Amino acid sequence: MLNLDPLTLLSRLITLVIALTFHEFAHAKTADALGDPTPRMHGRLTLNPLAHLDPLGSLMMVFAGFGWARPVPVNPYALGKRSPAAYMLVSLAGPLSNFLLAALAAIPLRLGLLNPLFGSGFEGTLYSFLSQFIFLNLILAFFNLIPLAPLDGDKVAEYFFPPSWAQTLERIRPYGPLILLVLLFGLPMLGIDVFGTLLIPPIRTVYFLLTG
Repeated sequence: MLNLDPLTLLSRLITLVIALTFHEFAHAKTADALGDPTPRMHGRLTLNPLAHLDPLGSLMMVFAGFGWARPVPVNPYALGKRSPAAYMLVSLAGPLSNFLLAALAAIPLRLGLLNPLFGSGFEGTLYSFLSQFIFLNLILAFFNLIPLAPLDGDKVAEYFFPPSWAQTLERIRPYGPLILLVLLFGLPMLGIDVFGTLLIPPIRTVYFLLTG
């Protein structure tokens, strides 16, 4: 997905700052609302991108089309005192924030306020930016819902899975980062794109549902 076109890189950088910042802020805000002061104590209850962005994750987002931010620290025990679902809701808040950003950015496209045929003018540039903004936010949302640690989907799945499946998740959790590396970088080198095969079709479906 490497593209050295300056406009594309700028679009990805702006998307990165907004999408990852809102993603992590959503985690922090939800945890704080559910009684865990840990994110506030670590200065994460803010929309200041500098509090959330990870340098390597930011570069990956710009040049590879995906990336990550600094995880928001939470206290599962403090959350558990409020509700068994609290930790799941904190995890789910991040991907939901990206779905919300994608939906908001899709409004001008859905209403036909921008014409994609004006490719060389401001309207065409804005259309292109919003399209990429929507698509990348959907990538972040769907990717983070994969039930592998350290992604948000791990805790979401643990809450909804039956006990036997949750135990399986717990056993593979220490190997989650390694599994992700193999799926992201190892298998594609062999011509096997697991994430592309599984994620791109639903992402495209949601994109066209949002934009019409």
